[in-house]
Amino acid sequence: MNTEAMAKRLVELCRKGEYEQAQRELYAPDAVSIEMPGAPAGALGDAKGLEAIYEKGRQFAAMVETMHGGTVSDPLVTGNWFSVAMSMDVTFRGRGRTQMSELCVYHVHGGKVVSEQFFYDMG
Repeated sequence: MNTEAMAKRLVELCRKGEYEQAQRELYAPDAVSIEMPGAPAGALGDAKGLEAIYEKGRQFAAMVETMHGGTVSDPLVTGNWFSVAMSMDVTFRGRGRTQMSELCVYHVHGGKVVSEQFFYDMG
């Protein structure tokens, strides 16, 4: 599967809320997930390896009280890279409702996603 096909598949699954399925299908076993440097206390950190990435996603889901909505943009693809803009309207347990938006950047090598990195404002 080429980078464009992978990007479209990732977007398709994320729009359904099937993030772990996207990781199972598209990620390399040693993929890395990178958060913003200096992320606020309580934020999830970086993860290395597919099992750690699954666990990071499960921890995020456990923090969510109610998901009110969200969007996933069409991908922008160049070479072995693609990016997707995502937004969420979410109520976190004990922290209230918030609007989040981020730019997600993915690197593909050997037909698999080898890294994902997230960029967002920390307001």
